[in-house]
Amino acid sequence: MDDLHKLKLLAQGLVLNADTSRGPSCSGAIAELREDEDEAYFSSYGHYSIHEEMLKDKVRTESYRDFMYRNMDVFKGKVVLDVGCGTGILSMFAAKAGARKVIAVDQSEIIYQAMDIVRANKLEDTITLIKGRIEEIDLPVEKVDIIISEWMGYFLLFESMLDSVLYARDRYLTEGGLVYPDRCNISLAAVGDTQKHSDRIAFWDVVYGFKMTCMKKAVIPEPVVEMLKPETVISEPAVIKTIDCGSVTVSELEFAEDFSLKITASTICKAIVGYFDIFFDKSCGNKVMFSTAPDCTKTHWKQTVFLLESPIPVKTGEELPGQITVHKNRKDPRALLITLDIAGRKQTYSLQ
Repeated sequence: MDDLHKLKLLAQGLVLNADTSRGPSCSGAIAELREDEDEAYFSSYGHYSIHEEMLKDKVRTESYRDFMYRNMDVFKGKVVLDVGCGTGILSMFAAKAGARKVIAVDQSEIIYQAMDIVRANKLEDTITLIKGRIEEIDLPVEKVDIIISEWMGYFLLFESMLDSVLYARDRYLTEGGLVYPDRCNISLAAVGDTQKHSDRIAFWDVVYGFKMTCMKKAVIPEPVVEMLKPETVISEPAVIKTIDCGSVTVSELEFAEDFSLKITASTICKAIVGYFDIFFDKSCGNKVMFSTAPDCTKTHWKQTVFLLESPIPVKTGEELPGQITVHKNRKDPRALLITLDIAGRKQTYSLQ
């Protein structure tokens, strides 16, 4: 490490005015990951490109901004905790919305850039930045009034960052405090004609004159993250999970739910698409929400598409029954194992 970099880190340390010693032990697979085990995850958020992508996602960033700026009465004079602050954009929104104090926490190296950003905007008297995992540090306050976080991953729950937000809620949120966003839905819909099915599945039937159908078994379990054309959706959506961020427990983030998709076109169902809706509406007069559905403005989350090995013929008006099971991959708790049982055809997918 060169001397200039050492000096910069020393200067950044002046902002780290909180005790970052290991806090009390906590339950949950994510909380129990050692720093070396989780290094790849946090390292990925140290790269600038991922933050650029998120900041340029106007649906995401402007929804948070609009919620805070339109509801300054909620934030005025409050102590706010930003879990996984990244470049600090949400913390700065909260400060501008009138928060008395904002504590921004992030384990990745981007925190050092956030410190520069906060100082450049003359918000260092309001925003305190702390490098570390929320499960392993002590905040400079006993309680906070509001927790904000942009924790969502593909299919909402990929990355399991919500676990850390819930840990922060249970340890630091004052009685009657608020968590934003406060409500989320996961929805499924049936998908008909999709070029991706031909590209990824039918492709293996014959490759340069050779049969490679055995490859389908290896390819199918990998969900596809892409923007679907709205016209390829062939059913009404079905909400399969609603999450109240103020009360949900970590164990409830693993679940099995029955669902039924009402078909809107007579065709062949080749895939199931998953997406989510985010709501900021508790205790605020100006409610804000956004959706990652195929017929909405594109976000960096896109949609998660589960291709079916054996497409299912469907008719307008009929119900396509199914069950979905979602649980963490025990070998990698930030990954998800998702099992879909559609009309008696079961397939497990690994989102990692």
